[in-house]
Amino acid sequence: MGGGSADSVPRIGRAQMGEGVCFLDTTGVEANATLRVGRASEASSIPFFSIPVVWTLTNVIHNLAMYVFLHMVKGTPFETPDQGKARLLTHWEQMDYGLQFTSSRKFLSISPIILYLLASFYTKYDAAHFLINTASLLSVLLPKLPQFHGVRLFGINKY
Repeated sequence: MGGGSADSVPRIGRAQMGEGVCFLDTTGVEANATLRVGRASEASSIPFFSIPVVWTLTNVIHNLAMYVFLHMVKGTPFETPDQGKARLLTHWEQMDYGLQFTSSRKFLSISPIILYLLASFYTKYDAAHFLINTASLLSVLLPKLPQFHGVRLFGINKY
């Protein structure tokens, strides 16, 4: 077999995945994330903001939070039996035993794209909003690519 399936990875327990990210593989995470983005969009509908500004803010805030949570935070909040291996890995790198293209990773990769499409539609493809939303999407989508697994550009987040 190809060795890329989740069945070929020995599983000793949830600690193998990384205690800080094991919740991302549970049921209901997708629905919860979708509801939170919808609520954030509603909450940012302050009367003096226009609809394009609200959608751009929703997109940028969501992508910023996901970048910080998945691609900047390293290690786990408590001691794990992995001999400190998770200490140098971001949450994205710890997810799903490091396997690419699992259902959790697909959802976390597709959701910013869908939010980007919605933001682009509601901003009527205005050039300024389009550039902001595109930069925000690229900043959160590029680190998810398999080619960037374990890569630290310019030494940022190396330790």
